[in-house]
Amino acid sequence: MKIHITETMLRDANQSLIATRMPLKDFQPILEVMDQAGYASLECWGGATFDSCLRYLDEDPWERLRTIRKHVKHTRLQMLLRGQNLLGYKHYPDDIVRKFVRKSVENGIDVIRIFDALNDLRNIEVAVDEARKAGAQVQGALCYTTSPIHSLDSFVELGKDLEAMGCHSVCIKDMAGIMTPKVAYELVTALKKHVKLPIVVHTHSTTGLASMTLLKAAEAGADTIDCAISCFSGGTSQPPTESMHYALKEMGLDTGLREDLLKQINDYFKPIQARALKSGLLTPIVMTTETDALTYQIPGGMLSNLVAQLTAQNALDRLPEVLEETPRVRADLGYPPLVTPSSQMVGAQAVANVLAGQRYKNVSKEIKAYLRGEYGRAPGTVSEELRRKVLGGEPVIEGRFADTLKPGYEVCKAEIGALARSEEDVLSYALFPVVAKNFFQKRLDKESRTVTYSIRKA
Repeated sequence: MKIHITETMLRDANQSLIATRMPLKDFQPILEVMDQAGYASLECWGGATFDSCLRYLDEDPWERLRTIRKHVKHTRLQMLLRGQNLLGYKHYPDDIVRKFVRKSVENGIDVIRIFDALNDLRNIEVAVDEARKAGAQVQGALCYTTSPIHSLDSFVELGKDLEAMGCHSVCIKDMAGIMTPKVAYELVTALKKHVKLPIVVHTHSTTGLASMTLLKAAEAGADTIDCAISCFSGGTSQPPTESMHYALKEMGLDTGLREDLLKQINDYFKPIQARALKSGLLTPIVMTTETDALTYQIPGGMLSNLVAQLTAQNALDRLPEVLEETPRVRADLGYPPLVTPSSQMVGAQAVANVLAGQRYKNVSKEIKAYLRGEYGRAPGTVSEELRRKVLGGEPVIEGRFADTLKPGYEVCKAEIGALARSEEDVLSYALFPVVAKNFFQKRLDKESRTVTYSIRKA
């Protein structure tokens, strides 16, 4: 029997452990080896990579993807997409969603894992439809969480809805690492019974459960699991690729992976991990097992961001208070799963509540938009007291928020003007206007300096 492994080193492992700060030059030399290792896919784009490239790494995310595609000729390239949020933190008009999805495929993406932070599937319909039209494999994701309103039956219904929508596979996305081995076995079994699509399981090692969870998922018949090469595994990342491969092989499951190349890949990344540790980019906090996450349900990337926020304000000692406040904020908001962008919204509000010494004294524009219904339908009941306090008598949106948005691509194209040299540039600007504009200006300045230097040299 076969089971496939998706390697997350180039996206989620990097995002969860070092806040997506790994530049292309750090991993480009090993791409061709990774291409030959036998992975089901390489998750290499989407999530926070796009923002991080423009904001911190001085890289064009589209060029990064094209370069990866140039070196990876045999293995499918995979990305994570937040439905109507794309890779940003708000809902975008349908024309921008469709063009972004199509350009992602044209630039090299084969598999698009699409999710909505609230499991409101109205928010992924357009992205799923366009991905199918563009020829991509569509992996519909259900965001796993626990709360008084989430159950095995509710997740199975989501799986059935994803199948009906036209997805090619279904991913159980356990971003906080809180899915237990027992639940994984039961949920995969139930989905395999009711959904005639391959089942993928994604989790994090945050709570120490992940390796056991993936083994039980494999026993239940999961078709693919997500893992990270060992030196960037564990903690808030995924379970180690090599260890899972050995365990699954002993169970009689063939991963198709080449052990000699796995060692070569891990040996390559070890010095990069060592540099990240020495610089402080990789902190011991995100590498430890945090069983409290079974209570506060904070995913890896969110935990590292909370640490960064508090450190910047010289308040890291207040992290325990923030972790206690997080589930209270989540309950007030109707138990949204903690995944981007809801995880950032809930986490930032918990930080604000703790540092202000008063709950909801300061409320972000994102929380206000959430309470207005701009992010979709909350899974549970939102605190009406909070809604009145923040919105007053302002009406709440009942339908799909994107239906209220006017087409935006041509507007963005006109705004950015000659600084954009391609449709991809316009899309970068549409998602991150200020950050992308700064990037384009720096690109222009750098080219001007190069031309000036060449003239002087001549």
